[in-house]
Amino acid sequence: MARELGIGIIGCGNISTTYFSLSPLFKGLKVLACSDVNMNAAEIRADEYGVTAQPVDDLLKNDEIDLIVNLTIPDAHFPVSKRILEAGKHVYSEKPLVLSLAQGEELRALAKEKGLAVGCAPDTFLGGAHQLARHYIDEGGIGRITSGTCHVMSPGMEMWHPNPDFFFLPGGGPVLDLGPYYIANLVNLIGPVKRVAALTSMARETRTITSQPRSGEVIPVKTPTNIHALLEFVSGATITLSASWDVWSHRHANMELYGTDGSLYVPDPNFFGGKVEASGRNKDIAVLEEWDHPFSKNNQDSPQGPRANYRTAGLADMAVSLIDGRDARCSLDRALHGVDVMTAILTSGETGEFVTLSTTCTQPAALGIAEAEALLR
Repeated sequence: MARELGIGIIGCGNISTTYFSLSPLFKGLKVLACSDVNMNAAEIRADEYGVTAQPVDDLLKNDEIDLIVNLTIPDAHFPVSKRILEAGKHVYSEKPLVLSLAQGEELRALAKEKGLAVGCAPDTFLGGAHQLARHYIDEGGIGRITSGTCHVMSPGMEMWHPNPDFFFLPGGGPVLDLGPYYIANLVNLIGPVKRVAALTSMARETRTITSQPRSGEVIPVKTPTNIHALLEFVSGATITLSASWDVWSHRHANMELYGTDGSLYVPDPNFFGGKVEASGRNKDIAVLEEWDHPFSKNNQDSPQGPRANYRTAGLADMAVSLIDGRDARCSLDRALHGVDVMTAILTSGETGEFVTLSTTCTQPAALGIAEAEALLR
């Protein structure tokens, strides 16, 4: 196989700028064309980044394209990814992979039949902070992980998103929107989940948009917005996960893991960088010594200050895995296991019962300094 894959992008909304602007950092990728149901949006991106704008059907037929990135809205992920596979192209999807386990299993069967690969974001667990946490765990820094807590809570999406409707409908909600970051990192750090239980609720049946341009418009809430879940891992560890858009403020850490010999404090899995702290049996908490991981280095300004942003790393890792014939870290099996975890949480909230998962996966290979450098141009 060639040492570089031709990449197409379907979906030219806000997230597409991340893939267009960051993909040149990585080996194995050459973005050639883009498409959108709104061809004006595709033409704007094409002009901005020097690629070709094509209707979806033409992009799917483009012989120069090996892999297509699916950046459509979550409700369209399954049908669009299915069309990509049917067209004989590999697919890499934004999270979540699909909105049901049945859809994911159908994609897996189709990919196997066609001899194609499917990958999926999030790839933030490949960040330097989270790989430092992985390294510390693998080296026995806190002993065997027995338990932990995760919290991702805010007042909601209607405060800032210009079109927040979908987030409050079935297929949306904080678990399916933000859960992928936490679950992917937990699988990275601990391994697969065995079963889950959850309590779910919603604070309000409607939301009032306060962002522009639709400020004042009232939208319905049709999915739980407050979720408290318990995850039992195959390893025996038990983790609580609280995901809510009904919390105005809180003092909970994003992720804490407790082991037989100490505790580990992991930064927000939605980002690549951050401070990793740990304690031993003496209870003294200290910042882990920073290592020279390339995905820890600040490369972008944000309202909160400089930060590390290497989204597209998972796509690059997938491309190189296809070239080299190895397992991709953001693989279909891991993404589908994440979907299983999230949908099982929602099912448990409806039924009040534990749900045993029907999928499993392996931990992704750690991405150390040398492995990360090998992905960069």
